[in-house]
Amino acid sequence: MHPNTSDRLASEGRGFSGAWSVRPPGWRGPGHATPERRRHTDANAVRLAHMLDEVDHGLVLVTADDLVRHANRAALRDLADGDHPLCLDGQRLQARRPQDAALLRDALADARARGLRRVLHLGEGSGRILAVVPLPPASANSGPDAMLLLGRREVCRELSLDWFARTHRLTPAETAVLKGLCASRSPKAIATDHGVCVSTVRTQIGSIRAKTGAESIRGVVAMVVQMPQLLGVLDTPAGPPAP
Repeated sequence: MHPNTSDRLASEGRGFSGAWSVRPPGWRGPGHATPERRRHTDANAVRLAHMLDEVDHGLVLVTADDLVRHANRAALRDLADGDHPLCLDGQRLQARRPQDAALLRDALADARARGLRRVLHLGEGSGRILAVVPLPPASANSGPDAMLLLGRREVCRELSLDWFARTHRLTPAETAVLKGLCASRSPKAIATDHGVCVSTVRTQIGSIRAKTGAESIRGVVAMVVQMPQLLGVLDTPAGPPAP
């Protein structure tokens, strides 16, 4: 795979699955894999890949020989970001810094050999957090695989927050206030940011609470955080915004 393939796949919203497949109920081994069952297996693999592409968390399947067998749409998007501590080089997952490469290598080795789950902090400064999770071998002839769950930088992505606001018919001004609250800004700071009085922001917060049914600012933010983290949500129209 060409080094720039991840960028192209990310822009097209597609992952790559290689030989990864899902075994349907009743599957008893290669000797019993009829053409009909093989078609069923292929269809399940495609459906599973589409399911993973809907999740707004990067998921990467790494085989025992350190090849990336599958990366969902969110993972391809994150790994194509030059600021992410990891990247794809063909079908191999690479760390941009030597010290991160050592941490990742040790975590993958522990997952495969000892079945240990690890949480890693990679990159400089706040960096990125990811989890390494052991997986059973895909077959009797292969070694154990591992899954990487890439952490999210934002509590709630802006487009997802916009979808939440449109769903509850918030006005543009109320949406701006909600974004400030989700960024841990105080009502006074939000008022300063937008050049309005604090009383105006508090009125807008009251309107947000009324429209969402939340009892407090914390309740509003909790509703946003608890939204299903689905990429498809960002592409789904939620009705016209409030006037």
